[in-house]
Amino acid sequence: MKRMIIGPAILALAASAAHAGDIGVTISHSDSNLAVLVQGMKDEAAKLNQPLQIEFAEGDVNKQLSQVQNFIAAGVDAIVVNTVETSATPTMTKMAAEAGIPLVYVNNTPSDVKELGPKAAFVGSDEYVAGTLQAQEVCRVLKEQGKTQDAGILVIQGILANETAVLRSKAVHDVAAKPECNFMKIIDEQSANWDPVKAQDLMTNWITAGYKPAAVLANNDEMAIGAVNSLKAAGWNMKDVVVAGVDATKEAMHYMQNGELHVTVFQDALGQGAGSVDAAIKLAKGENVVSPMWIPYELVNPANVEKYLAKN
Repeated sequence: MKRMIIGPAILALAASAAHAGDIGVTISHSDSNLAVLVQGMKDEAAKLNQPLQIEFAEGDVNKQLSQVQNFIAAGVDAIVVNTVETSATPTMTKMAAEAGIPLVYVNNTPSDVKELGPKAAFVGSDEYVAGTLQAQEVCRVLKEQGKTQDAGILVIQGILANETAVLRSKAVHDVAAKPECNFMKIIDEQSANWDPVKAQDLMTNWITAGYKPAAVLANNDEMAIGAVNSLKAAGWNMKDVVVAGVDATKEAMHYMQNGELHVTVFQDALGQGAGSVDAAIKLAKGENVVSPMWIPYELVNPANVEKYLAKN
């Protein structure tokens, strides 16, 4: 994990932007799926007339730690964190607990999820379930295609300091180890840091190295799209390889409609965002909340993609 540096000048500047009565929110990145999460927060806060102060860490764990410290200095009623690196959550949990400010993690599972204490909670979806749904559907499709002999699998991982990537990847390994799916052979796995361009470059390197996978499983849709773009550029027929992602973003589902993405998993980011605001308000009032609060994942494939596009 990167060194954690909190600058006093930054603290003073950001503390002036938040106020007592606000819920301070720090979001790891400003990407498309997290925009839906933020919208869920805004919608719920508007219904409840709850002021939010929303900051974006842009993938910088030190910046996010500073934002949490800023909110504490401003005396906000509660803090909501979509964490950059789950390995940094014990530090944030300790900071908030020492200040007596309720803390809610959302979307990315904190590494200390089992030790959050009475004034903290996690609202999200079980990442292991997401990876399991994804891998099981890939297994089913490969069987349907008759590819049940040493089907080579490539796995594109997110940021490895992020529990989301760890759990989704572990689930793929576990499904591939089951008797009914053990024809799936993982030939390589590497991180592309949730980034579609890095995933495209990684896929290009794999193709150049001579890999001919039966399936590519990415920890999120953006990296799956990067893999698809690389395969298409290399002249692959997308009927010859099963590509899978997670999140059911609108762009990914359009790729699915075009026959280029075969599997994704719907993550109810709106529900997570709304749930995190609700949990923060309850904790600020001294009420108990259930933690973890699980928002279910749902499998998306070409047979039901229209239904999920209507939700998005």
